[in-house]
Amino acid sequence: MKKRVDLHNHTTRCNHANGTIDEYIKRAIELGIDIYGFSEHAPMNFDTKYRLKFEEMDIYEQEIKELKERYKNQIDIRLGYEVDYLPNLMDKRVLNSEVDYLIGSVHFIDKWGFDNPEFIGHYKDKNIDNIWIDYFNAITNMANSGLFDIVGHLDLIKVFKFMPQKNITSIAYNTLKAIKKSNMVIEINTAGFRKPINEIYPSEELLLMAYEMDIDISFGSDAHEINQVGFEYERALKLAKDIGYKKVIAFKNRDSESYEI
Repeated sequence: MKKRVDLHNHTTRCNHANGTIDEYIKRAIELGIDIYGFSEHAPMNFDTKYRLKFEEMDIYEQEIKELKERYKNQIDIRLGYEVDYLPNLMDKRVLNSEVDYLIGSVHFIDKWGFDNPEFIGHYKDKNIDNIWIDYFNAITNMANSGLFDIVGHLDLIKVFKFMPQKNITSIAYNTLKAIKKSNMVIEINTAGFRKPINEIYPSEELLLMAYEMDIDISFGSDAHEINQVGFEYERALKLAKDIGYKKVIAFKNRDSESYEI
């Protein structure tokens, strides 16, 4: 059975998104998305400005569950969190929450928010190859933790077009091996088309390597605005098919489901 899946989306509770949850869902229905997931930035006692608050966890989860029931005859809503992989800062309340899936993402290298335009100047302070290596080492450690279901925007480090001299596939090879061993899924995330890099996450060369390693995929538009719901979905779908993928993975109660694309 074919399904259109979009599991990486946000709400205004992260403090850097716009639009009501109902509006996101209605837009997803208009676009013919079958399985639509909310994965709010999980609470953490770090960088609190850009994420859900701990005291809002129950409200967020309950609201998504209520809307799941309300729209059940039109669309299949899923509940998740996007969790920043930061050892010793991740909270058990999030990691043990009763959700459908957890996206593990790396937005920080030694607490440097490398994808935040406010801190772009720090790229001058370190060798770019070392930055990329440190980033993929963090993704490797995240995969090895066994805590997550989906790898968020695998090569986010390219966001501002600071590219390494070293071959990217050689930098990422051991990371992809760790992802495969952990049985995690890589999302094809279209938000990169809205960033300076103007490229999907992950790049075609990394996605091809993932395919050759038999790593499964999911899809995410990483929407923070209504008009970003399902953003460039057809483009992502075409890339996946061109590489050879024939199935997409969704999650329910932390268990994976496979559908045709």
